[in-house]
Amino acid sequence: MPSVFVQGRPTASYPPFAPEARRGSVRRVTEVGEEVLHRPCRDVTEFGPDLAALIDDMFRTMYVAEGAGLAANQVGLGLRLFVYDCPDDEGVRHVGHIVNPVLDALAPAARRLLDEGEGCLSVPGAVMAVPRPDRAVVRGLDKDGAPLLVEGTGYFARCLAHETDHVNGHVYLDRLSARERKTALRQSADRREEVFARRSANAAAFA
Repeated sequence: MPSVFVQGRPTASYPPFAPEARRGSVRRVTEVGEEVLHRPCRDVTEFGPDLAALIDDMFRTMYVAEGAGLAANQVGLGLRLFVYDCPDDEGVRHVGHIVNPVLDALAPAARRLLDEGEGCLSVPGAVMAVPRPDRAVVRGLDKDGAPLLVEGTGYFARCLAHETDHVNGHVYLDRLSARERKTALRQSADRREEVFARRSANAAAFA
């Protein structure tokens, strides 16, 4: 089994950070409660240098914020797009971007829910258990408009489902009970300052 998949395809070797991040700039990460996170995003219809530059910025922002994935509405743009750099439960690394992603519906017999910890860069510092299927298949396009299919298991499946939720206008808090949501928001309030200090240090160190 290859140790790295880029855009869903096995790759012999890959640098510690996606090359896109070296070209990009850090953008502000939106936080829960901001309208752009709570409405469905619109399809990307224009492919070209502006989209490529946005992907560059999203990769850099994701790394600085120590995330495994980042959706466009998390940098304030209501577009159906996300980037990721995420391991699965076997330690295989998955890196890429998906434009206009759609998550396949799994047959009940193919669904096994894992109730494990999940966080979100837009809810800084909070981690809560969220049930997600242990397998995900996402279809979409790459930055050039070519068809793309990405499959994931375990933690990477969680990432794919989480980021597709974002472009559909949902945050993981929406999957929690009212009490759990309050706990997550309290965690975030308690840890927010620490998280932002770390992000600032990462931004300064990321050259």
